[in-house]
Amino acid sequence: MDLLRSVKDRTDETEFYTPLPDGYQLGKVKYVAIFGTVISGLGKGIFSSSLAKILKDKGLRVSPIKLEGYLNIDSGTLNPFRHGEVFVLDDGLETDMDLGTYERMLDQDLGRANFATSGQIFSTVLNKERAGSFLGRDVQMIPHVTGEVKMRLRELAMQTRADVVFIEVGGTVGDIENSFFIEAIRELRYEEGEQSVVCVALTYVLAPPALGEQKSKAAQLGMKRLMAYGILPDIIACRAEEPVLDKVRQKLSLYSNVPIRRVFSMHDLPSIYLLPNALREAGIDSEVVQLLGLGGRVNSALEAKAVSLWNTFADRLLKSDNRRIRIGVTGKYTSLRDSYASIIKALEHAGVANDVAVDIDWIDTTDITDETAAEALADVDGIIVPGGFGVRGTAGKIACIGYARRNKLPYLGICLGFQMAVVEYARNVCGLADADSTELSPDCETPVIDILPEQKKIEGLGGNMRLGGQDVEITPGTLIAELFEGAEQIRQRFRHRYEVDPTYIETLESGGLVFSGRHPVHPIMQVLELPRDVHPYFLAAQFHPELTSRPLRPQPMFVGLVAAALQRKNAAVTC
Repeated sequence: MDLLRSVKDRTDETEFYTPLPDGYQLGKVKYVAIFGTVISGLGKGIFSSSLAKILKDKGLRVSPIKLEGYLNIDSGTLNPFRHGEVFVLDDGLETDMDLGTYERMLDQDLGRANFATSGQIFSTVLNKERAGSFLGRDVQMIPHVTGEVKMRLRELAMQTRADVVFIEVGGTVGDIENSFFIEAIRELRYEEGEQSVVCVALTYVLAPPALGEQKSKAAQLGMKRLMAYGILPDIIACRAEEPVLDKVRQKLSLYSNVPIRRVFSMHDLPSIYLLPNALREAGIDSEVVQLLGLGGRVNSALEAKAVSLWNTFADRLLKSDNRRIRIGVTGKYTSLRDSYASIIKALEHAGVANDVAVDIDWIDTTDITDETAAEALADVDGIIVPGGFGVRGTAGKIACIGYARRNKLPYLGICLGFQMAVVEYARNVCGLADADSTELSPDCETPVIDILPEQKKIEGLGGNMRLGGQDVEITPGTLIAELFEGAEQIRQRFRHRYEVDPTYIETLESGGLVFSGRHPVHPIMQVLELPRDVHPYFLAAQFHPELTSRPLRPQPMFVGLVAAALQRKNAAVTC
């Protein structure tokens, strides 16, 4: 094959530049690429992960990758107000929130190979140029930058032994920052050959209230723009509030050469977890299997079992609406729900596990005081104080924690919520009136929360930030041990700089605070709680439990919170 020969020939005699991982065979691995048109934020990750799930249910090994156009090396420095939550992978990489969607839907842990930014791609290419890896050629967007993108995709396929790699291209077709990603996928489709790459266009069907009907023109123009890049879509997913009308689907089919059976109505549903079944019912999974020639790899028995389990979950999800509780999320990013995406989904999972629907009250703590906390929390059955950085809103969080502790309101603290619980307890129970965190008050006299000097030297933490999966040693007989069914050690994901100063641990414990989860080696407190005879559910963790919650494996700390909140509500009704 001319292309294969040209892969090995990197001299000036050829214009082909297609580096391949060792042992990689063109055409063996299949790819599904998802592009967005018209507007951003349509749910490419939700569609992609749902489609990947139903292929995984068939016994296929799937591996997703998110291609982000921004120049950041990772998502760690992004403001939640601008880009939603930062999702931390087990290996410590800080990524886009869509990686959380993939992990939850696929029930599999992802790693660095599943996320690539323009910054990563350009850095790699420039480092190779400095090392002379391009043998004196002038380094260009095509073929070298696009070649690096293709290399990332193929390396992921090799590392994960994937049958199908799902490629989500961030942003919208027409954005200058993702144009080279689109070009790389066009080249990938050419090089891999027939039945190797399926392209999905996610678009938006407008329904202006003044017109009273669905309009497809913007979607048509989006299709044409994608096709101008050389990407001919195989499947179109139409986002809309209501089911997309047949005549709209027919127009899009006509303008894009996509058979109408592959023009899918991705209208609003009560939960994203109902989308996999909607895709199955529309036959999109069968279309992808046929397009990629994967029929011989499908395991029907495995699929039947997976579908049954998911249907049971979906049925419980819909029936949960019969009972409802309210959980207050008290933070400073509450105006943008995506800032707490994983918490929202973890509460949904926990609600299904308890056969109850969880309504969320978003409570901005910026202006809450000890005097106003009771009013702010009057209508909730439990609260979560989530993570965050900086001073703003922390005084309000402490006020909410104090109210929850005194009034036996079920409480779950996460990261900063753990630290603020320590500060509140030190001040109001242990008599350390000046207790504070050096993050909030660098010169405070009683720094119960501080950066530990020895922490900077351990475990390759990358400066003073602890990131990714870490082991937590559990104290037997405690609430956290009960929630994790007697486990002596658990693994959870961290993202923080500050710790409980060991100087004050004895004082806090003497005052009744229980540190029930610790680092196996170092003096790092990782879980705190109050005894059950003191408070029905007062629990906080230095880690982020929401990051590991899955639909069929809900995170125990959230399950416990929802159960305690439901018990409180039922008790109030009985009274």
